[in-house]
Amino acid sequence: MYLNTLTIIKNGLERKFEKVKVPYSKNDLAVLELLSKRGYVDSVSRKGRGVKRIIEVKLKYNNDNPQISGIKFISRPSRRIYVGYKDLRKSRQGHGHFILSTPGGVKDGYEARKDKVGGELLFEIW
Repeated sequence: MYLNTLTIIKNGLERKFEKVKVPYSKNDLAVLELLSKRGYVDSVSRKGRGVKRIIEVKLKYNNDNPQISGIKFISRPSRRIYVGYKDLRKSRQGHGHFILSTPGGVKDGYEARKDKVGGELLFEIW
């Protein structure tokens, strides 16, 4: 699940690792590709075959500071939070992103408002 993946990335950034490897899942790959598109991680690649599949994430730094300042998990397995597109607001005065799982795939808040689609609010990243 994405909680484990994001925790591995956050710990890797704190330890100044160049890249980290996380277990493969389709949802995690979709979330990581969105983070790569938004500039939070440098690159994402799928490695291996069968049960040995992993996702290799190249971390991004800005003058020796991690590109990701913080992550706030909103939905958890014990408590799911759903929002409509009208209820989405800007994250951190426009400096962050809300990530949603929608029927059209994983999207950030801007794309969800533009496409007029709501879904499960996964986390906020800045």
